[in-house]
Order: sequence, then structure tokens, then C-alpha cells
Amino acid sequence: MTTITAREEILKLEERLREAELGPDPSFFQEFLDDKAIMVSGGEATFTKKKVVEAHQPGAAPKFLNVTMTDMQIIDHQNGAVVTCKGSYETAMGTHNLKFMRVWVKKPEGWRIVAGTVT
Repeated sequence: MTTITAREEILKLEERLREAELGPDPSFFQEFLDDKAIMVSGGEATFTKKKVVEAHQPGAAPKFLNVTMTDMQIIDHQNGAVVTCKGSYETAMGTHNLKFMRVWVKKPEGWRIVAGTVT
């Protein structure tokens, strides 16, 4: 029997997150963003789960034409993982490049993002 590592599980979830950004698919963020998650942008804890879910509601056209993640590092802490990566988000108005750090914790209901930063 093959055991899937935390790193492998998180890698799959990170791909689902990328696809949810591209969709957009708010259900991914509703399920995998912890209710008590702390999200920091520009030095301020500004994003709540509700705001993130609302920001990923589908509209008349896709919000992103392409979403690419690069330089991904996953540090496995068994029941937790820290992910760092760069994201390139292409829209009709241009491309936006961001850097991310996410903290995933394995809870009884499964993996959840409990904290993160975006710059």
C-alpha cells in the first residue's frame, strides 16, 4: 500500500487552487479556506473568508485568462505545510505577478488554509 505524503496532498490542493482562481470557483475557497484564516496583504490583515469567496464569484467572462504558479516550495510539517510560490495572473488588461505564502493545516475535516500572505 502506497502512502501519500502531506507534500503530495498539498501539491494536488495547490493545483486545485490554481484552477479555482482561473474558473473562478468560489466553492474551493469556501471549502478549503478555514473560517478563522488570517490573510495578510500589504502588511494588513485585510482578507476575510467571506471577501475571498465573494471575489471568486463567476461573472459574465473569466476574471483570469491564464494563471501560472512557479517557484513553488512546499515545506512538509506532517499535519501542516508551508507553501511559497509566485503567481502570474493574466487578464484582458495585462499580467499581474504576485508572491504567496500559505499555511495549510490538516484538521479533522481535512486540509485547510489557516494563514497566508500575498505581495
